[in-house]
Amino acid sequence: MPPTPQSTAERRAAWLSELAQGTDRFHEPRRDDCPWCGSKRLRTRLRTPDLRQRKPGTFVVDECGDCAHAFQNPRLTAEGVAFYHRDYHPDRQADAHDGLAERILAARAGHGRHLAAARAMLPHPEPESWLDVGTGHGYFPAVAKEIHPYTAFDGLDPTRRVDKARAAGRVEEAHRGRLTDPEIAERLRARYDVVSMFHHLEHTPDPREELRAALTVLRPGGHLLVEVPDPDCAFGPLLGKWWVSYGQPRHLHLMPLPNLLAELESLGCEIVSTDRREPHIPYDLSGALALVLSRVLPGLDAPWRPAPPTALQRRLRLALTRASAPLLASAVALDHLLAPLFRRTRFSNAYRIIARR
Repeated sequence: MPPTPQSTAERRAAWLSELAQGTDRFHEPRRDDCPWCGSKRLRTRLRTPDLRQRKPGTFVVDECGDCAHAFQNPRLTAEGVAFYHRDYHPDRQADAHDGLAERILAARAGHGRHLAAARAMLPHPEPESWLDVGTGHGYFPAVAKEIHPYTAFDGLDPTRRVDKARAAGRVEEAHRGRLTDPEIAERLRARYDVVSMFHHLEHTPDPREELRAALTVLRPGGHLLVEVPDPDCAFGPLLGKWWVSYGQPRHLHLMPLPNLLAELESLGCEIVSTDRREPHIPYDLSGALALVLSRVLPGLDAPWRPAPPTALQRRLRLALTRASAPLLASAVALDHLLAPLFRRTRFSNAYRIIARR
């Protein structure tokens, strides 16, 4: 990672110097078989640029003709993940570059959604300890305490956000790193009654390895709570690259429900429940519109863009953003209005699994 210069001009020069080396080095070799089942019957499901930050590069999502697993191909290397995740700050995106989509995507981190996820564990014995994997700022544990006041919530995240979550009192212990790190997995072995992963597996290089690590830190009889985007959602083919759950280049895998169920059962888990209704996030139409607007409006300044926007472009973006606000608000309202219907159809965009070790 290049040093962080003080001025915008220096930052742009550093970024352009890095980009001059090309982006091919950020990708692994393209694979000709499915990472889930090994089948060679692959088809291209999606080809898209980075719609969120507008960093250079094109990303391909392939789908297996046998097991329907969808995956980024070629996949980003660790260096590529760092490159495309760098400067990705949803909490500050509105001030940084294209914030329209971020305000829509914040819907999945809302108080009501966290409450619903926490309530999903009420039919089961009250947990003494709970680890939230990929916790970020720890917003879920903070809300879940309202439902489980006697549970000790810990958080794990590869970023410094988890330390801020502990400092803010949202988690009791902060573990910085990845669940698949041998040192972390061994230190947390058989420690938790519940391990939750909310929209986390799709970001991991190897979801199977992540599941095995989660079972390692669960106590016998403990529960694994997983929520992920549903690649069978009808919005995928309808909206194409504008479907926010594709999430390129950040989403490496999109796993059909039967695949995850079979994998958990092969690991010795009992499937307690599945749900395609409640985890639905009402943001498909508004998210697609926000991505379109972010793409067509003159971009805000970012160091990886060849030149800063002119004064005219800045004024034009501000005027068009204000003019499009009522349209975006209408799309948000429509998403919520249709959510009860979407939850009961193939337009539901996420699913939840609760499995017992």
